[in-house]
Amino acid sequence: MSRYRIAVIPGDGIGPEITEATLRVLTAVADRYGIGLDLVEVEAGDRCFEKRGVALPEDTVEAIRSSDACLKGPVGETAFDVVVRLRLMFDLYANVRPIKAYPNVPALRPDIDFVFVRENTEDVYKGLEHMIDDNTAVCLRVITRRGCERIARFAFELARQRGRRKLVTAIHKANVMRVTCGLFASVCREVAKEYSDVELQELYVDAAAMHLIKRPHEFDVLVTTNMFGDILSDEAAQLIGGLGMAPGANIGDNFGLFEPIHGSAPKYAGKGVANPCAMILAAKMMLEWLGAKRRDERCREAAREVDEVVAKAFGEGVMTPDLGGSYRTHEVGEYIASKIVGR
Repeated sequence: MSRYRIAVIPGDGIGPEITEATLRVLTAVADRYGIGLDLVEVEAGDRCFEKRGVALPEDTVEAIRSSDACLKGPVGETAFDVVVRLRLMFDLYANVRPIKAYPNVPALRPDIDFVFVRENTEDVYKGLEHMIDDNTAVCLRVITRRGCERIARFAFELARQRGRRKLVTAIHKANVMRVTCGLFASVCREVAKEYSDVELQELYVDAAAMHLIKRPHEFDVLVTTNMFGDILSDEAAQLIGGLGMAPGANIGDNFGLFEPIHGSAPKYAGKGVANPCAMILAAKMMLEWLGAKRRDERCREAAREVDEVVAKAFGEGVMTPDLGGSYRTHEVGEYIASKIVGR
């Protein structure tokens, strides 16, 4: 039996609820396919800060470091101190955010199926800000050739693996930010020469924001810098039913952290109405990644099973209120888990 140690951060707000629903599904599919999971719960986020005075304790970092992957719920105001720090600490340079329409879920078009590949360790999210004087603040944008090369190559490899349209769209603003975005754009063009079977197109970020709404079905893999990717992927989530449908992966050469892309939504905490599917689909991405890393076909099959059963649940109207349904958070998790067990 394959065995994996998974660090689990329940997070804040709706985090514990959607984590519980997700773990039901993950446990069910792991049992079905004979995958051993050691789920280790660790603390991080706002509640942890209130309790211990630090949002990301060292014992949590060590538990994550000794795990095969991390599954994380949303955290609140301490997000920078948790997920951004973890991205930098483990060099999780690729933020992968699939945008896919599922049956019966409100979507702009039923044929939307593309993925954002967002550089995850550079740009203004490095937090290099300071005051020059009482009236002037400066934020330093860091873009390196190494960062551009590895995220561009990740995007081209993903387009090749997907085999859908074999199209990479590089998004930048090189007509204004001629140095930083200019470097990103030129490196994408250089890397494209190594992939003759994959087409490269370019869009300025403002045009990309429009075309995501105008022609979302025409995209395949979109690669961009850190802040642009964060903003555009949230916009794109609205095309397929909202942030509750958008999972994310933070991937490096040696480690992966998987999470829903939405926040902790404290006003919905404890009401049982949060959509757990972004986190359930993030767990699916974790299984895919473990399967690829360990060449474990059981994990790959388990990931396909989760995706199929989630689609089936939506087709049967099993949805939370944000999608027009009446099911509660735990009921969605229980339904999906029961369908996996019964297959």
